[in-house]
Amino acid sequence: MAEEKELSYSEAIEKAGSAIHRFRLIEVKGIPLMEHIANSWDPIWAFQPDPSDLLIATYPKAGTTWTQEIVDLLLHDGDAEVCRRAPTAVRIPFLEIVSPPPIPSGLDQLSKMAPPRVIKTHLPFQLVPEGFWENKCKAIYVARNAKDNLVSYYHFDRMNLTQPEPGPWDGYLHKFMRGELAWGSWYDHVKGFWQEREKRNILYLFYEDMKENPRREVERIMRYLDLSLSDDVIRRIVELTSFKAMKDNPMANYTFIPKPVFDQSISPFMRKGEVGDWTNHFSPEQSQLFDEDYERQMKDANIPFRATI
Repeated sequence: MAEEKELSYSEAIEKAGSAIHRFRLIEVKGIPLMEHIANSWDPIWAFQPDPSDLLIATYPKAGTTWTQEIVDLLLHDGDAEVCRRAPTAVRIPFLEIVSPPPIPSGLDQLSKMAPPRVIKTHLPFQLVPEGFWENKCKAIYVARNAKDNLVSYYHFDRMNLTQPEPGPWDGYLHKFMRGELAWGSWYDHVKGFWQEREKRNILYLFYEDMKENPRREVERIMRYLDLSLSDDVIRRIVELTSFKAMKDNPMANYTFIPKPVFDQSISPFMRKGEVGDWTNHFSPEQSQLFDEDYERQMKDANIPFRATI
């Protein structure tokens, strides 16, 4: 009998068809996760990385794809063609993602890749498999100011037809403040990695710094990865990872995800990539309410966030 051809990532999503819908959230150790993740939690928690693996961790919509592309280009000497070898989700597997068959899970993808691997996660620090820290893996964490992160996540949840229905903006804002979105509280997420950054050798980056001076931040990542690339290569990487370049790159802009999953006619995956877009969404009353709640939730954290640059 002829061996069945392996499906591409997008073909597997197409084949999953009617199994794709907005999945409910189930709590794992107090953190709301999509039901497929929650129902497959034991093997995710038991994952044993190789010491050479690199973890890229973020709260959703904080600059994850941007950082993935920078890292991939740094590891391949700025070779744009090599970094177009496959979509982002194939090059850098999403550790905890579990979807209906035949879509491969993150663990399935990782099992077929030889170390060193680059691995993406949105898990808060306390849910990251302990093997990453036991094996002293390097980890890059990217944090984005709360207001812009909230706006970006809202538009993402509108177009991502596997996450819970976001509902109206005002209600979503309150869900964000209460930590009732997939992957939980933004506040706990950014604080968790911040508190552990020195002990665990985590490179903690800020989205706003990356926008303000991308070359400086690309060089910081390069040094953290113990790489040394020429000025020309660094300049090329900065150009290739500009918002416009990535929005036009089919291997990075998630257009490879079919419309039944990511409906980019509702909102593009690469929407604006700006700092301060929150001013177009928050009413003065909402902004004041949010700021007061932010002050309460972040009072013990001295994390230098900027909502404008």
